[in-house]
Amino acid sequence: MIFGRSGCARFPLAWQSNAAGVRYGRALCGDLAAAESREWLLTNGRGGYALGTVAGTLTRRYHGLLVAALDPPVARRLVVAKLELDVDYDGRTYALATNRWRSGAVAPQGWKLIEAFTLDDGLPTWTYALGDALLDVTLAMPFGIDATAVALSVTRARGPLAVRARLVVADRDHHGGPLPDPASFAPALNDGGAAVALPASARTLHVFAPGASAEVAADRYAGFALPRETERGLTDVDDYAHVLTLAWELAEGRNAGVVLSLDPAVPRDAHAVVATRRAANRARASAQPTPLLGRLALAADAFVVARGEPPHAGTTILAGYPWFTDWGRDTMIALPGLLLATGRADDAASVLRTFAAHVSEGMIPNRFPDSGGPAEYNTIDASLWFVEAVRAYVAATDDVAFLLDVFPAVRAVIDGYRGGTRYGIVVDDDGLVRGGADGVQLTWMDAKVGDRVITPRRGKPIEVNALWYNALRACETFARRLGRPPNAYRAYADKAAAAMERYWNSRLGWCYDVLDGPNGDDASLRPNQLFAVSLDTSPFDTNRARAIVDVCASHLWTSLGLRTLAPNDPAYRGRIVGDQATRDAAYHQGTVWPWLLGPFLRAHLLAYGDPARAQTFVQPLLDALDADALGTLPEIADGDPPHTPRGCVAQAWSVGELIAVLRLLGGEAPRPNTA
Repeated sequence: MIFGRSGCARFPLAWQSNAAGVRYGRALCGDLAAAESREWLLTNGRGGYALGTVAGTLTRRYHGLLVAALDPPVARRLVVAKLELDVDYDGRTYALATNRWRSGAVAPQGWKLIEAFTLDDGLPTWTYALGDALLDVTLAMPFGIDATAVALSVTRARGPLAVRARLVVADRDHHGGPLPDPASFAPALNDGGAAVALPASARTLHVFAPGASAEVAADRYAGFALPRETERGLTDVDDYAHVLTLAWELAEGRNAGVVLSLDPAVPRDAHAVVATRRAANRARASAQPTPLLGRLALAADAFVVARGEPPHAGTTILAGYPWFTDWGRDTMIALPGLLLATGRADDAASVLRTFAAHVSEGMIPNRFPDSGGPAEYNTIDASLWFVEAVRAYVAATDDVAFLLDVFPAVRAVIDGYRGGTRYGIVVDDDGLVRGGADGVQLTWMDAKVGDRVITPRRGKPIEVNALWYNALRACETFARRLGRPPNAYRAYADKAAAAMERYWNSRLGWCYDVLDGPNGDDASLRPNQLFAVSLDTSPFDTNRARAIVDVCASHLWTSLGLRTLAPNDPAYRGRIVGDQATRDAAYHQGTVWPWLLGPFLRAHLLAYGDPARAQTFVQPLLDALDADALGTLPEIADGDPPHTPRGCVAQAWSVGELIAVLRLLGGEAPRPNTA
């Protein structure tokens, strides 16, 4: 249904304007507020990342040059915060760094020297104008290694440049924590670099800087201000340690570089690391049918990571950067767009096998904690999304051998729900799934403040039963494909379909959000009803689908996605700002979620069969690709205009659903790789 050729329109020309890489000149780079508001992201395929601003400031606790995943893809540690550059040229000293301090000062002010910033092939490059000299600084992370390369190139100069690089480290959990004693890092100099102890992580940071001289330091840089954490009501001051200074003398046409790695076997030439990653990114992007989809394929790649170390690593999907781990629900929703729509069927199969191996009592994990430890299973819908992801994979690949392998896990889900599992999740006498437990959030609307669940939705949520019906129809098809009796699944589905008629509220003209809750039926206008008319199979007819699409378009649609609650509801919250408790209270009470554009547009096409009209809803979201985090999409946005992006700067299901609907509206699916 999602990736077929029939009825697909061509990509509108307007969409192609978003396809090129990013380039900013002085107008943006010289505006500190604008340059700080644009963030770049690099990832390494194991949960590690580098994240920062175009301005070079650290505005979040998560900003840094190297965040390593010690137990892939979790146990993430901020190892290197910055590499601060100073350059002596033509009788002047230029400080390229920009720092905000607790006092309110901004010093140095290196953003004023940025001639241009580019993001090509997913790699950021800063061009600094130092008088008449130009110095390029490019970053890359090698795949599968906790390392970052910093490549320096002098592209114009009349004379030599004396370049100094101060290594600024943290060695703490990426969510925050104390700085070890700067003296405890104790760098041991060696030929072409140093080995820096990481006392809190019990690791060693290997610094490879061919041709550089090195000098040990032990300075505490105290009082960095983190304004994005101020906005979030969290600790907004941090300390780092300057532990090493590297120095080169460079002339026009000469290069230098630093590779910062927890693995001593990393390639030591920074420019070679950049070239290798650039070539890999270009190959991934060029495999897509349009430049726009190529760029989104790079965004998708950021979320696809290993779970565990080779040779026993599986594949999983991180829900979002910088702070989310792999969540079952997010993974299954994002998988068709991130992997199937980009031709990565092998990775999709690996992800599904990873979660199938963790099925317990008919449930896949809700999430794997960042600190490690056992999986958590507090979810009523993730297991049903797993069945839908299996269906999408089999539809895209016709891989019956895979279906045979995972069908026991699929059957365990159906049997678990019918027989009853954790948190009161069970199929009721009417054939619908109900669930709920005190103090436990189970649906995707899962915000919780202390012991209070903000949107408990106890009873029979509509999207859960749309997924249940869809899963039963999928299992009916699976059984036929495998030569097994399908009749029981068909009977269960027929019963659920008949019971789902109760969701329609003819007086209001939309569906109840939850049936049979502690306070009766919940008539709140929410987007969850879209799933009843957007999945592969639907219990509702076209007229019902049109009514649902129309009411959601009128009250919930915005340029960045759909609101989670209608603005005229007394519980609506139009901005998601303030401290943690205040933000969580607004999380699903009107906040916009970009990923909901996926079910909305699938429902629109099924209801109206008009791709051209559906396309008009997409362009505003494409405009957001470079409005905040470059080349990707955020987790959430304010419900009120101008719908300011909030939450994670890069969210898997936001990107995955955009790719999926672009394929649906105007693209041909790539040939799946099932070798």
